[in-house]
Amino acid sequence: MARKTGRFRGKLYRRLTIRRYVACVANKSALPPATLSAALPLSDVLGLSRNPAFEPTRLRGDEFASVAKASRHRMLANALVVAFIASVFAPLVGLAVVAPWAGLLGFVLWQTRQTDMMLVDPARRASPVALERRQSINAVAAAVCWVGALLVFPWLSEGAQHITLLLIVLVMMISSTFVFSTSPLSVLIYIAILGIGAALSLCLMGQWQAAGAAVLFTIASLVATVEVRTTFVKARLAEAAVVEKEAVVSLLLREFEENEADWLWEIDPARRLRSVSPRFAFALGKSQADVEGQPLLEMIAGRNWASGQFPPSLHDLAERLKDREHFSTMLVQVSILGEERWWELSGAPVRDEQGRFTGFRGVGSDVTEQRESSEKIAYLARFDTLTQLPNRLQLTEALGEALRYAVQWRTRCALLMVDLDRFKAVNDSLGHLTGDKLLAQVSARLLALMDENQLCGRLGGDEFAIVIRDASTPGVVADLAKKVIDRLSEPYQVDHHTLYVGASVGSAEGPRDGANVEEMMRNADLALYRAKDSGGGEHCRFEPALHASAEERRQLEVALRKALGRDEMELHYQPVVDARSEKVVSFEALVRWNSAEHGFISPGKFIPLAEDTRLIVPIGQWVMVKACEEARHWPEDVKVNVNVSPEQLLEPDFHNEVVQALAVTGLRPERLEIEVTESIFLRDASVARNALEQVMALGCSVALDDFGTGYSSLGYLRKLRFSTIKVDRTFVQGAAQGSAESLAIINAVVAMAKSLQMTTTAEGVETSEEAELIRNLGCDKIQGFYFGRPMPAADARGLFRMVRTQSA
Repeated sequence: MARKTGRFRGKLYRRLTIRRYVACVANKSALPPATLSAALPLSDVLGLSRNPAFEPTRLRGDEFASVAKASRHRMLANALVVAFIASVFAPLVGLAVVAPWAGLLGFVLWQTRQTDMMLVDPARRASPVALERRQSINAVAAAVCWVGALLVFPWLSEGAQHITLLLIVLVMMISSTFVFSTSPLSVLIYIAILGIGAALSLCLMGQWQAAGAAVLFTIASLVATVEVRTTFVKARLAEAAVVEKEAVVSLLLREFEENEADWLWEIDPARRLRSVSPRFAFALGKSQADVEGQPLLEMIAGRNWASGQFPPSLHDLAERLKDREHFSTMLVQVSILGEERWWELSGAPVRDEQGRFTGFRGVGSDVTEQRESSEKIAYLARFDTLTQLPNRLQLTEALGEALRYAVQWRTRCALLMVDLDRFKAVNDSLGHLTGDKLLAQVSARLLALMDENQLCGRLGGDEFAIVIRDASTPGVVADLAKKVIDRLSEPYQVDHHTLYVGASVGSAEGPRDGANVEEMMRNADLALYRAKDSGGGEHCRFEPALHASAEERRQLEVALRKALGRDEMELHYQPVVDARSEKVVSFEALVRWNSAEHGFISPGKFIPLAEDTRLIVPIGQWVMVKACEEARHWPEDVKVNVNVSPEQLLEPDFHNEVVQALAVTGLRPERLEIEVTESIFLRDASVARNALEQVMALGCSVALDDFGTGYSSLGYLRKLRFSTIKVDRTFVQGAAQGSAESLAIINAVVAMAKSLQMTTTAEGVETSEEAELIRNLGCDKIQGFYFGRPMPAADARGLFRMVRTQSA
């Protein structure tokens, strides 16, 4: 706690030191009060010299917001005076004379207000010269209108109310003296014309002494206007100087407090350091005496000063200082005592009371550590942390650049999407750590295949991408895809495991297959999906027909999500008979989908879609209940076989789903046989084994379907006691055609099943010859079109009625 308090006090002391320093500098260079009484040139007061320091609109910039209100009041006051004059002289000279005069003056006042509004709205604000010209024209027009009334109205009324009108004109002259217009010259013109008019009207009345008094009054008004304007300009200059110094000090303090800047810097017009603080000298690695008066750029350039080879950021700083421009949080690469560092500098030009440039002041801090952290963050934003390959962001940028290059030079670029085959099996069986190590080796192999024209990166998971900047050479895409598939299909050694994974590649060429990054990514992904759908280990190019397939798949998915709710699913049952007696011993429940939108959909089409979208889980639950319910109408010795997908089996509550289906339908567990394939053991073998053991504990039997077509199953047969092994139809058909390998496989399966006390079922028997062959090979049960195709529930019940009729 004491250490934290000490650090806080040290930081507070440094901040107070900075504040005192800035205050001293600001007070030293602030505009002295004595200069307020100094004489100012008349041209500067009237804005005729075009001196930026005395430009009227600059001095009145902070009052532009109140111009609209002041202009409105002035217009209302003039309107009241015009109304008063009209009410006085209309009965005397007639409305036909007064009305045009009032209308003309009203138009002039409206134009004056429009000019004032241009000052308020920056978008409409014209140049100072144009504004001053418009204000002068308005002043001349208004004064002429009043002088015209002063000369004409009394003459037409034979001198009546002359004094009234004269007094009003004199009041307007004296009131104009105190109107701080942004154009003092227009005020002087206005007063001069009104004074000349007043003196002329008195001369016409023969009142020469009064005319002389009017001339003296006019001169006094003009002098008073100049004096008032001079006082105003001096006050505004003093305020501007104070505001400028306060702004600089506020900038320095704000930069210091918010950005944790730790020193101040100041240079003179020759860009030499002055008033060097101890902290700034420490940042330069020298003493205050050694750096005072030295050129700033030479101090921070280090050894580069002699060679003139400066970093770009130092050139930028030099240009800002040369152009006397304000800059903030500029990153500058400096060399301090031979070490490359990064500084963050902010600065503002400083001017004295005469508007002359006196140098720069600013704040700075050493941000080398922060920049290194930023560079690391930037690296992480563009590279994959596991494989060190470019990530999706960098790949999309490279692909966008390749597309622009291809369009500009009329060439072709390409995108290859690479997905690993069987990677999920490795991840699920050996764990994610092994999977990550495998991905690192895959990345190294991909990187070794790349040349300077190609960029490979990881999109996520086990999906990679390759961008070919120039793919105009014939066969370059196909050749690279083949190299990738061949190289990634070679065995991997990971943690004493020999792993085999393959790769599928989908490619798209731009701009033919996509005008932008999104289209290229989508089309290459469609090609990859086709390659995966073909069994993997393939390269597929994008074809426009793939869009139609993808759209069809999307529509099927939408319809499939609604199928159960619309009662579009139904079960068909294929009989399984005893090989010797040909008596029906069970039915395999097979789901069929008759879509209201698409008609009959092949199971080979919608079952994979259901598995990809996990819709197979609710569909499987429905099949389980429906099949058990239908089996209640069959003889007690006939079973029902229900296929269970890996997605459904790996559900945490699969065991409860089976229990619920049996409880709802009242079917005995011994009459339900669950059929699974070898692929369930490649996802999570322990979970699958536990789920099947729980099902068998209920009394249900489990059959291993499609035996021998997938992966080695001998280990699974040892771990789980299946009731039945189903020989795939490919072996049955091969045996019927005299294939020695198929005959040997069937004999081996039958012998192994008998030794393990399991039964065998031969699938796909379509002829009597095949049936006789299967009997001779020793299979216990037969399933195939020869004994019955999949049939609706009513037809399955009809088989039993027919058997009972024949028996009777």
